Amino acid sequence: MTEWRKSSRSGNLENSDCVEVAGLTGAIGIRDSKAPDAGHIRISAESFADLLIRVKQDALDL
Repeated sequence: MTEWRKSSRSGNLENSDCVEVAGLTGAIGIRDSKAPDAGHIRISAESFADLLIRVKQDALDL
């Protein structure tokens, strides 16, 4: 069974806008925590690492 995790910084139920991640075979899964049954996207571990770096550097227009 896949174990989905969300950030400990995601806050309480009133502030639960976040994503969940899971280690999948050969990839990382990302899904909306409010709609887990809506599906997920798969990206490579390398792409996920690059995404995290860019988010931490505030290099994305989010």
